[in-house]
Amino acid sequence: MEAILNFFNKVDEYMYYPVLIIILAFGGLYFTFRTRFVQVRLFGEACKLIVEKPSGKQHVSSFQALMVSTASRVGTGNIIGVATAICLGGPGACFWMWLMCIIGASSAFMESTLAQIYKQRDKNGNCFGGPAYYIEKALKKPWLSMVFCVFLIATYAFGFNLLCSYNLQSTFATYSFYDENKSPYIIGAILAVCVGYCILGGGKRIIRLTEKVVPVMGISYVLISLVVIFANIKNVPSMFALIFEDAFDFRSILGGLSGSCLVYGIKRGLYSNEAGVGSAPNASASADVTHPVKQGLVQTISVYIDTMILCTATALMCLSSGTEYGESVSGAPYVQNAISTVFGKAGPIFITIAMVLFAFTTLLGNLYYLDNAIAYMNKKRPPSKRFMKIFYIFCIAVIFVGAIIPMSFAWTMADITMGGMTVINIPCCLILSGTVAKALKDFEKQKKAGKNPIFKAKDIGLDENDLCFWKDEK
Repeated sequence: MEAILNFFNKVDEYMYYPVLIIILAFGGLYFTFRTRFVQVRLFGEACKLIVEKPSGKQHVSSFQALMVSTASRVGTGNIIGVATAICLGGPGACFWMWLMCIIGASSAFMESTLAQIYKQRDKNGNCFGGPAYYIEKALKKPWLSMVFCVFLIATYAFGFNLLCSYNLQSTFATYSFYDENKSPYIIGAILAVCVGYCILGGGKRIIRLTEKVVPVMGISYVLISLVVIFANIKNVPSMFALIFEDAFDFRSILGGLSGSCLVYGIKRGLYSNEAGVGSAPNASASADVTHPVKQGLVQTISVYIDTMILCTATALMCLSSGTEYGESVSGAPYVQNAISTVFGKAGPIFITIAMVLFAFTTLLGNLYYLDNAIAYMNKKRPPSKRFMKIFYIFCIAVIFVGAIIPMSFAWTMADITMGGMTVINIPCCLILSGTVAKALKDFEKQKKAGKNPIFKAKDIGLDENDLCFWKDEK
């Protein structure tokens, strides 16, 4: 087991430095400049678009698609991931998470707009899609779409489920009843059974559940974090000084880059907000909108919600509390110690409840993404109910296993599988960025004319034969 773990650790280190650092930085900056900072410039417009209604009651709204993608983005990484980054990389990891969030929002805009342009129609008239479809339709590389789907399934059925389950059970370690030889098995079994029961309802049920749970979960967590921050307000100035001092301590960073605040900030930031990974476009494609750019803008909000609000809430709560950080308290213990400075014994209980909700919605959101990838690999047809039941049983088993494996293995596998998706998706978005730039120009031109933007493929020179939607019906 140790030899296997060492091998995957080496793969993980090389994948993020130098490969993914270069791809994410270059891609995000290129998208940002090509769209003239669309993620900042049209932030107000993006907020307005969230409440736009779909054309029919049975169609998925921008808000519903946003909640499904946010359900997967918002999860245990917002609590445990941030705490781990600070404990292992240093406070400077917060700065690099913020920077990657702003840059990464442009990547989220790109991939979600592409998913809308190349979305498909099912037999009931509903829309679906994602990177697999725009890679095939626009780049004419179905083999690469298949490889992407393999990584997506490995990420959301295996890597993320392992990690999510581990993170949840680790929050119980602070309680006196916790037995490290028995409790992980019990917690893993309970979580697996609960998720298994819910996934029998299908995609629509997941949408309805996440639409209700995600906002309440996120707002409650932020409010509690603010209470802790204000209770320790005197520490806030020195806290920010520590973050920026550590973030720009390049001697320390270059001395051990793979374990530095920069790499941990990028790793945990990417795990948390998934900007550019290629996951959110699967939800974005399902939205019923009049112009692809609308959903691209809405998805930038999801990235901000995840990192600038929820991840920042965790980071500032922990650092302002003055609680000692380091490898010995990495993960849940650091957050629980921080919140205990204000709420005492009730603090860890709240974190446990939050983690249960975060983990639950993340696992459901993860499984929603899998439907698209499996259907694509099955010649674009929904697989049989028997196959899906067997597959879901596998996913449930992975959730159980995740609760009993070592922390380092859970994080490493999630990093590698997610990294594989990103290595494929970002370069494809770079190649197709011209299409998105033209769509954005069309959107802004119509807005300037006082119209509600309506997209037609021919207006930006796209071949309508490659698309299921956006055709001129005249």
